[in-house]
Formats: sequence, structure tokens, C-alpha cells
Amino acid sequence: MRRYNPYTLPPWLRKCRAVARQFVIPFCIFQGIRTLFLPTTFDVLLLAVLIALACALIFEWI
Repeated sequence: MRRYNPYTLPPWLRKCRAVARQFVIPFCIFQGIRTLFLPTTFDVLLLAVLIALACALIFEWI
């Protein structure tokens, strides 16, 4: 099994990851505030997905 190396990715994909990494935390904060005031099942699931995506981008799992 090959080891994951983000520097072997194409430049456009690295740029997409960098942009997503910048925007995912503010989206998580906004969604968290929205979920506190108007909790629906969709909001809770979306917040969970955004938190998982933020963790994956920050810890460089993807």
C-alpha cells in the first residue's frame, strides 16, 4: 500500500484543499450557531459533516 503524500497531488487539487481549509472553520461556526437557535436533523447532520471535514483537512487525512 502506498503512503499518502499531498505534495504529489496536482497543483489545482492542492489549491482546492487550501481554499476548503480556509472556509470550513467559518462555515462550522455559522452552522453551529444556526443549530443552537433552530435545530433540525439536517442542521445537526450538516454540522457533523463539516466538523469531520474540518478535522480531515486540518490533520491532513485527505
